[in-house]
Amino acid sequence: MTYSHRTVLLEPAIDALLSPAFGRRSGMTPPSAGGVYVDGTFGRGGHSRLLLQRLAPDARLLVFDKDPVAIEVAQALSREDARVEVIHDGFATLASQLDRLGLTGVDGVLLDLGVSSPQIDDAARGFSFMRDGPLDMRMDTTRGQTAAEWLAQAEQDQIKEVIAHYGEERFAFQIAKAIVAGRESRPLCTTGELAQLVAGVVRTREKGQHPATRTFQAIRIHINAELEELAHTLPAALTHLRPGGRLAVISFHSLEDRMVKQCLAMAARPGQEQARLPIPEKDMPQPWVTLLGKVQADAAEVQDNVRSRSAVLRAAQRTDRPLSIEQARDLVHVPGRRPAARPGRRAAR
Repeated sequence: MTYSHRTVLLEPAIDALLSPAFGRRSGMTPPSAGGVYVDGTFGRGGHSRLLLQRLAPDARLLVFDKDPVAIEVAQALSREDARVEVIHDGFATLASQLDRLGLTGVDGVLLDLGVSSPQIDDAARGFSFMRDGPLDMRMDTTRGQTAAEWLAQAEQDQIKEVIAHYGEERFAFQIAKAIVAGRESRPLCTTGELAQLVAGVVRTREKGQHPATRTFQAIRIHINAELEELAHTLPAALTHLRPGGRLAVISFHSLEDRMVKQCLAMAARPGQEQARLPIPEKDMPQPWVTLLGKVQADAAEVQDNVRSRSAVLRAAQRTDRPLSIEQARDLVHVPGRRPAARPGRRAAR
């Protein structure tokens, strides 16, 4: 079956990396189109293809993705365009991959967070409560624990914490209790079974939202360690951007957008806590980034692609102030309390 895919915030994302008009107030010269750029979530290559159109012949584009299907598409693109280098891994490995390639800096990093439309639309991937399929939810289907495997052995308290924390679901306790009680007689194996179970517990929900929306989001984020990986990647991206280099991040839910917003705000105003102290301006900490603003999908894009309605693009540009990895890590905070670590997996930070 063929699935259509419409890239969210396509033009604004590439403008955020390259255009002098995006964030004109920064007063800095945008990075050269002949530099090194990173697409941290290749997906089906919408952002990468437009970026390649605007890059010089001697530029390099590193594309990352966990999804084996996305990697096949990326490899086909790399055979057409020698500027493309494909990395089958998540963007959390950015620092180690740059070290492996002997790159000390890059000119732009784009992160398009969350799950892609082709992954949602393919029932076999297990992301959608609207299409019955195996309860998988892994971005990379070649490794790691599936959602079904995790739900079959996790403690009730851990399931509750995951759903409450990552899904901001007020019925988390009732859902977790129903999952644990139900698996005693029959394990959850499909998305339809999980969606039906949650719908039987969650009796009220926002108009137009499926009762299982928040639960599916929470389990997917946990299975793929999405917030932990973002917390690992933001410092790596900021420390590897050359002066004038740009970071652009597209978020789709409040938790990840909050992380990005707070990180960039702290990097732009490192001396905010001392602002009321009698310290001369020249002695105040100088910013590591200049904020370039945020963009959301306009009415026309939302009408054409409803999945863009929650998307938020935030962008920032590196100054020439040195930034250590330790300082960069202090800029990042995972909202709320983290659920207990999964067996056999270390935290990303």
